[in-house]
Amino acid sequence: MKQAMRKALLLFFAAALATAWQSTWNTTSAQSSSSSTDSPQISITPTTAQKIITGAPDHFTGSVRVQSLFDARQPARSSGGQVTFQPGARPAWHTHPLGQILIVTDGVGWVQQWGDPVQVIRKGDVVWIPAGVKHWHGATPTTTMTHIAFQETLDGRSVDWLEKVTDDQYRLGK
Repeated sequence: MKQAMRKALLLFFAAALATAWQSTWNTTSAQSSSSSTDSPQISITPTTAQKIITGAPDHFTGSVRVQSLFDARQPARSSGGQVTFQPGARPAWHTHPLGQILIVTDGVGWVQQWGDPVQVIRKGDVVWIPAGVKHWHGATPTTTMTHIAFQETLDGRSVDWLEKVTDDQYRLGK
């Protein structure tokens, strides 16, 4: 099972990198005199230009900070963001049409697939969530958790929001 998950993760990253490499990116810095304006250019988005929002109350419980790292640019369909959950914070149940990868960068959190027990995730863990799997992931009641999330867009959407994780459902994770 772990080998299959690793293989799926590697294939996802390889596909995302190949797609990104082929895509045309807008230039945000000066070009050298030898480059053509018609060729794809590397783009750098400084931290100060990245969108930071508070998690929408209809999709999140508790204090959540969402920093958009990159949006899908045609023909690529991958996007990514850094999400920080304060203690007790979590998203609603949700699915992703093409799956999601989480890389925990700080703290300790929980992830749960519908019908399964809560699993603990820690800094350095990589979580693969298959396409269409109903789940949630967030902080524990006593710790913050930050992760970087990667997902792909299909038919204009990368997430399908469902009902909120109730306090009773969340408490069962303890």
